[in-house]
Amino acid sequence: MRVVSGIQPTGNLHLGNYLGAIRQWVALQDSIPAGDDCLFFLADLHALSQPVVPAELDANTTEMAATLLACGIDPKRSILFNQARVPAHSALHWILGGTARMGWLSRMTQWKDKAGKKGETQSVGLFTYPVLQAADVLLYQATHVPVGEDQKQHLELARDIAVKFNTDYGDTFVLPEPLISKAAPRIMSLRDATAKMSKSDPSDASRINLVDSDDLISSKIRKAKSDADALPGEVAGLADRAEARNLVTIYAALEGTTPDAVLARYAGQGFGAFKPALADLAVATLAPIRDRLTALLEDRAAVGAVLADGAARAATLAAPTLAAAQRAVGLQV
Repeated sequence: MRVVSGIQPTGNLHLGNYLGAIRQWVALQDSIPAGDDCLFFLADLHALSQPVVPAELDANTTEMAATLLACGIDPKRSILFNQARVPAHSALHWILGGTARMGWLSRMTQWKDKAGKKGETQSVGLFTYPVLQAADVLLYQATHVPVGEDQKQHLELARDIAVKFNTDYGDTFVLPEPLISKAAPRIMSLRDATAKMSKSDPSDASRINLVDSDDLISSKIRKAKSDADALPGEVAGLADRAEARNLVTIYAALEGTTPDAVLARYAGQGFGAFKPALADLAVATLAPIRDRLTALLEDRAAVGAVLADGAARAATLAAPTLAAAQRAVGLQV
């Protein structure tokens, strides 16, 4: 079993990022059988599909790596690296560009959503980055790729590209299977439970940042939008109470239990009792992550060394596949 997954390097991660993606990576790393591989990469090449500020991309890559390490990604158990340090990603991307078809890419939902009617003004990278995604996983002969609903189509494209390449040039790539983990909790804004928690929200009170102090975490939860009614005994009773449902969802996700189990404990109580308990739980969970992250960011060179070591290990795994693909299409290298 070889699991491969990537994440774009963005700054200032928040509770929604942690509960929605990063913690699931850690659980996957900790559950995979000994002798199998987990490769987690920072998709810095993918970031170039949109305009970037070079200094920000550089800093965000280090900070994302530090965040993953602080959250529990263990470089001794997983391979952590950034794409740009493994040139084989770009090389295989170009080779697979001869196999992928314009029609396949033009039907990609994310392309249609992001480009809309302004496709001609978008970068070529935004159009072709699904081919790079295919290269990211096929390069390592990935057997499994963790996917959410918004990425299923991209994995299907990777499989289509692999099938056509294998048909045209001979068996070269393993067809990766989707790895469907349990549904990640959808964490909403603390100020507007109809919108996802986001770093782009102009109100810092809408989110809990992973670098927030204990006092700030507690303050944000105390001031989070709720209502005056008591909590019900089951989730069905929160159907029309978006803010209440969001706070219960956060509690359940932090504790690793279900919203129904949380409500069974707090049924009949109001938010005057519930919010302090949620604040204590959030602080207990996030404070160690923040402290580790702060320490890691004080030695960015050490974080870079982790990425360099991971890239060397990844390059070793990638080399045979790239060479096989090059031979298959007749390249002399």
